[in-house]
Amino acid sequence: MNIDKDTVEKIAHLARLEFDEKEQEQIINDMNNMLLFVNKLNEVDTSTIEPLIYMSDETNILREDEVKQEITQEQALKNAPKKDSDYFKVPKVIDKQ
Repeated sequence: MNIDKDTVEKIAHLARLEFDEKEQEQIINDMNNMLLFVNKLNEVDTSTIEPLIYMSDETNILREDEVKQEITQEQALKNAPKKDSDYFKVPKVIDKQ
């Protein structure tokens, strides 16, 4: 597959880009070089290679969650613009249909 002027114009239209003639020629050359590189990868025998699931063999070491009471409910509600005795009051954002 080769990239031509029409292909670049279609891609530019979809991406909402505009190029002058000089830029368009450079883009055609760059895109054709990218396709040549990808086609080179097709020449490599990968039949004995297992699919890569993770980029490394490292595993995440996660800490246990610890419940801490940093502030009281009263302190949390202290500066709230709208509240009742136990909760923050917020505008309704979901309508039931």
